[in-house]
Amino acid sequence: MSQPAVAKPPGKSWREINQERKALKRQRNEEKIIKREKRVALEKETEIKIKEEVEKEKKNSEISTISIAVPGSILENAQSAELRTYLAGQIARAACVFCVDEVIVYDDIGDKLDTKKSKLDDADGVKVARRSCVQLARILQYLECPQYLRKHFFPLHKDLEFAGLLNPLDAPHHLRSSNSFKFREGITMNKKVKPGRGSQVNVGLLQDVSADKLLNPGIRVTVRMLPTPEGSKKLKGKIVSLTTPRAETGVYWGYTVRIANSLSQVFTQSPYKDGYDLTIGTSDRGTSIDDLPNKEVSYNHALIVFGGLHGIEAALESDEQLQVNEASLLFNHYINVLPNQGSRTIRTEEAILVALTGLRPKLKANNEPMVFNETGIATSSTFPEARPEFSDNSGGETNLDLSRFD
Repeated sequence: MSQPAVAKPPGKSWREINQERKALKRQRNEEKIIKREKRVALEKETEIKIKEEVEKEKKNSEISTISIAVPGSILENAQSAELRTYLAGQIARAACVFCVDEVIVYDDIGDKLDTKKSKLDDADGVKVARRSCVQLARILQYLECPQYLRKHFFPLHKDLEFAGLLNPLDAPHHLRSSNSFKFREGITMNKKVKPGRGSQVNVGLLQDVSADKLLNPGIRVTVRMLPTPEGSKKLKGKIVSLTTPRAETGVYWGYTVRIANSLSQVFTQSPYKDGYDLTIGTSDRGTSIDDLPNKEVSYNHALIVFGGLHGIEAALESDEQLQVNEASLLFNHYINVLPNQGSRTIRTEEAILVALTGLRPKLKANNEPMVFNETGIATSSTFPEARPEFSDNSGGETNLDLSRFD
């Protein structure tokens, strides 16, 4: 017996088919609108982030700074190569102790004397200057650079022959591998990376950091260390400007070095947009530093100029660009940092310490960096304020934990 034929379900009408098509079209349009809104929202969010970063960088650049200008000819007055190197080390130590942001090495003799020239890489590119100026600038750069980066930036050179005699700066940005801080100095490495990835940066740790930007190898950069996700062993970081660490944490992040071929270039080649708004000259012919009122000499970018063996007056005479008869007219304040001095002369490296100590209570920063109150770096080696309690044992034992001195 044959089975009866199964009846087919009735077909959809054109009206139902059109309704389904319209519903699908409406759904696709809604999906397109949602995608477009998400894209616009993402673009706005990215634009806002970029604006915030620009404003933050602008705010960081407005932090008040202190610059010092030192003549390179002071090295020529030293009796040996070892003493020249040690003299430069004293200036670097003074700049670091007083948190100086910029050190300018200027030529106070000029081309009146036929002297040898040398080359140095500074912030403005390759600079040709007097040999003593270049040597002083090179040693200052060497000491400011973290130890794990020096082999990359400072090959063997005669100017650094006795650099091993110098006292280390021990600056906060000279981080050890055991220090855990949110910023580190590094160098971009010459390693292949996948498309879309940033450069590999050596920051003094056991492994390199993957940065957010692809840069040419051999560039010194400041890296913000990003938190490592769980289960990941790769270190990631973001390249920021040199002023960011101090602006965000208040920690001193070293100084920059600039060479000026004359006294006038100290003022005209300022790296700051509006130049130096406070200029101070130091000389035994100036007015007493005691006449300056406390915390009333305000500044945004201050410049303190020191003279050489014959003072700032000799640098003014050798500069053909400056049409001024008296050196005091170049500065807002022309001061004697140590009135009634016991010695006939104060050496430049001594004058820097004396001047920065005397001016510290006089100057008032318009936008002073915050006080560093975080952890992750070795800030000081001072003992705790609490006195150790001695036990009554006859052996003289104390409750002071000495394990941290091991």
